[in-house]
Amino acid sequence: MKHRIIVLGAGYSGAIAAGRLAKRLRREDVTITLVTAEPDFVERVRMHQLAVGQELRPRPFDKMFAGTGVDLRLAKVTSLDVDRRTVAVIDANGAEELEYDSLVYALGSGWNSQGVPGTAEHAYEIAGRPGALRLRERLAGLEAGQPVVVIGGGLTGLEAATEIAEARPDLDVALAVRGGFGETLSPKGRGHLRKVFGKLGITVHEHTDVTGVEADRVTTADGTAVPSAATVWTTGFAVHPIAEATALEVNGTGQIVVDGAMRSTSHPDVYAIGDAAMVRGPGDKPLRMSCASGIPTAWQAADAIAAALTGAKPPNTPLRYFNQCISLGRKEGLIQYVTADDRAVPSALTGRLAAIYKEVVCKGAAWGVANPTLGLPTRRRPVVRTQPQQPSPIPESA
Repeated sequence: MKHRIIVLGAGYSGAIAAGRLAKRLRREDVTITLVTAEPDFVERVRMHQLAVGQELRPRPFDKMFAGTGVDLRLAKVTSLDVDRRTVAVIDANGAEELEYDSLVYALGSGWNSQGVPGTAEHAYEIAGRPGALRLRERLAGLEAGQPVVVIGGGLTGLEAATEIAEARPDLDVALAVRGGFGETLSPKGRGHLRKVFGKLGITVHEHTDVTGVEADRVTTADGTAVPSAATVWTTGFAVHPIAEATALEVNGTGQIVVDGAMRSTSHPDVYAIGDAAMVRGPGDKPLRMSCASGIPTAWQAADAIAAALTGAKPPNTPLRYFNQCISLGRKEGLIQYVTADDRAVPSALTGRLAAIYKEVVCKGAAWGVANPTLGLPTRRRPVVRTQPQQPSPIPESA
């Protein structure tokens, strides 16, 4: 009987994990099913580009995984029973239960309204393609001089504000941040950020806590009303709620708690990767939700599963950061070099070269998803069948 592996979610981490598993294991020994509600891969790191009218290259999953041995299942996950080892899904043909021996949970995250009144009704988000297309339609309908306010000073907010201002210089674009502008960057990084925002005419509201969103304005904690014809909410991400409704051990935000092999600490046949996983990196600090975190966790989980099933040596790859890549429109960028635990160092790459660097990173990540089994050494070994339903223990490695 073949060992059944199901991968839930086909973002960066899920798609890469499925492809890597196909490269590491033999089709005679395992089945690999990738469950996704989207027929095409979504380049989440480019949603700000989609929102301003740029067309993105389509990447259909059926072509990406053709001939790899990965069985693509277009369906929405509705529930998960980790004690029975079943996944409930629904598609055009109705509801069904899928059984697994090993599960890779990569359902990722969506936008986080932080519970601020009016966000669900009036704000726009770019955490996924539907939200980006909705914002795209709104921006296209705005007249010259109308105000756009981006809420959130993280990487997504910085990229959204600059992309909108560059694409629509006729709009009055502003950014509202709760803390200091670019406060996590180095002095050189902050200086370049201010230079680019000044050149694009973006107003920055520092130390501003937005407490309400209406159709034509946002309200701050001190009672100030800031006009806004389109409010873009980028204050972080919230994980998919399915894991929290199961017997899996999760943290306070619903992320699955895992060991260094990305294996659930409560259910060892479940591996969690990407935004869905509570992963600790250098200094015992949780990894931030990002593509930079998700891809290495996918490698780690896939290699750990393959090692557990074949009796090979388990992986021991430390998870760490090298830089933060920020696009500031199509012509400018900022590469902030960081320590292993993601703290800024003095060095930073800026300007046109940084924009090219960022573009190469984005293309490389998409290439890794679109070519899931290329570039990997073939190390297929027979599955060890002494315990076909339970992978052997894997020591913590990160």
